[in-house]
Amino acid sequence: MDPTLNLRHLHAALEVQARGSLSQAAEQVHLSQSALTQAIAKLEAQVGTALFSRRATGVQTTPAGQVFLARVERAQRFLKAIENTAGQGARQLARALTHKQLRSLLAVIDTGSYTRAAARLAVSQPTVHRAVRELETLCQLTLFRRAPSGVEPTWQARQIARNASLFFAEIQQGLTEVMELQGRNTGSISVGALPYSRSRLVPQAVSRLLAEMPDTSVRIIDGPYEEQLHGLLQGQIDVIVGALRHPAPSPDIVQELLLSDPLSVVVRSGHWLLNEGRLSADQLQKLDWIAPRKQTPARELFTEFFRREELTPPEHVIECSSLVAIRGLLLESDRAALLPAKQVALDVEAGILAVSPFALKGTTRDIGLTLRRDWQPTRAQDRLLNLLRRLSR
Repeated sequence: MDPTLNLRHLHAALEVQARGSLSQAAEQVHLSQSALTQAIAKLEAQVGTALFSRRATGVQTTPAGQVFLARVERAQRFLKAIENTAGQGARQLARALTHKQLRSLLAVIDTGSYTRAAARLAVSQPTVHRAVRELETLCQLTLFRRAPSGVEPTWQARQIARNASLFFAEIQQGLTEVMELQGRNTGSISVGALPYSRSRLVPQAVSRLLAEMPDTSVRIIDGPYEEQLHGLLQGQIDVIVGALRHPAPSPDIVQELLLSDPLSVVVRSGHWLLNEGRLSADQLQKLDWIAPRKQTPARELFTEFFRREELTPPEHVIECSSLVAIRGLLLESDRAALLPAKQVALDVEAGILAVSPFALKGTTRDIGLTLRRDWQPTRAQDRLLNLLRRLSR
């Protein structure tokens, strides 16, 4: 998480960069030159490097300053988006917002309670409540309504929260790039791993990345696609690796195809199905199945396969997306699962599971990367993406 950077100090730094003069920038941000100098000094201490070099003719942005302030400028767009969500009477909102207000809003939405939000932020409940009230006054909006379990955010609150989260994510990217410029590869990467990628592709790519950049912090996040997509759009996840969705569920994402992989019938080693001379659709219909969750690409292919064979799709299935649970169910029964062969390759090599040699036509899925449309990766993040691309080939 980023340090508690003063949003006004960030705006002031952009003015200094634009004008190349402390005195001119001070006029624009309505501060004395000494107060502006102190603000920039505090910001530089928090960032960990000089952003400007002072000269007789004015100030010049350092290389680190150029990297960091480019991210700050991108981040400012999200504050302007908050301004657009606010009431019509709100003026110059982007310059009036504070770190405490936005963090408080995010915490209350995440926890559904002022009390729980205060505990998360390690402050008092009145402090959180006051920060949210200040934000409501600035925005001229009601952001929360009472609910049986706490408080519920309005749609405007959710929109503001999304832009606040993206703002903080962009600032964190800037801090990471400053460290990379200094030769400190201490950035962070959050990878949303869908079932296909969890067993081999993501672990292999992360292992190779950490061999090259051992100080990089990596989070691998599983869970339903909908939750991961929400995290991606909020700036909490950098990339989702797994089955692509067609059509794309949001205009704010881009999808990059890595490979197309068919689904296979997977059973325990020694299953009677493996002794069959051929695999008929009728035999498949009679099997007890472990199926992907509904409204996933794999489940749609599962259902479409039977319909294409003019058979009723099996109804009595166990829905499961956890490979660990699927493995256990297969070993304990004669059930079958529809999975990519690569996803169970390690268990097949170990002689625990087996893949039917008969191909299932029309079950190919597109596997790839899902990214936020305007996202710009850091060096470590870009390296991970390239490793995923190379390994998938």
